[in-house]
Amino acid sequence: MSLLEVRDVTVRFGGLTALSEVSVAVEPGTVHGIIGPNGAGKTTLFNVVCGFTRPASGSLLVRGVELRDHRPHHLARLGIARTLQGLGLFAHSSVLDNVLVGADRHASMGVWGSLIGRGEEAALRARAMAALESLGVAEWASALPGALPYGLRKRVALARALVAEPDLLMLDEPAAGLSEVEREELVALIRGLPMAVVLVEHHMDLVMSVCDRITVLNFGRVIATGSPEAVRADPDVAEAYLGAAS
Repeated sequence: MSLLEVRDVTVRFGGLTALSEVSVAVEPGTVHGIIGPNGAGKTTLFNVVCGFTRPASGSLLVRGVELRDHRPHHLARLGIARTLQGLGLFAHSSVLDNVLVGADRHASMGVWGSLIGRGEEAALRARAMAALESLGVAEWASALPGALPYGLRKRVALARALVAEPDLLMLDEPAAGLSEVEREELVALIRGLPMAVVLVEHHMDLVMSVCDRITVLNFGRVIATGSPEAVRADPDVAEAYLGAAS
């Protein structure tokens, strides 16, 4: 059984068809890349999975169970965590408190619930610190996110997603704004993650080196799905990218 299955999803914005009968299956413990030229529908597909966008038709299944009317705030209980291009960090909260928001899945009454017990709060803080330590940013736990370089802020956002210990991690342009060295570190990090990952990314070297399987979109349609080697050799993929560059 696939961990996540997108079945024949179509999305329309007015007279524009952003996705047309798109199907994607993500297996447990794998890294699945979603790529394509600008405007291909990658972000729209990401938003459908995360509950930001409702499809006109098609279905979405998690562990074989169809989702109905799910929203972004339902993702944690489904075992799904996400990062966004804009990071979404709270500027006036410390790095540690930002990561604690992601630990809410493990709190019996929510991280910020007034009835949370001291023992549980301590356990959640320990979990958040462990996530920061795993990404090499624990020393900035008490700092405000704005005081950190962009690459470190990206790590904080990733720690907030990882602290929930999801079964599926959705990464939207995780390499955007990173240096070459930081991208290489990201590849090693993603390879070491125990959960399934869906990766929307423009940096083809990163996608080809880290993904087990890739789905290619063009003008809202799937034009190729397969291993990195098969996708790289697919003439339809080459034509889509060359056409976008010309």
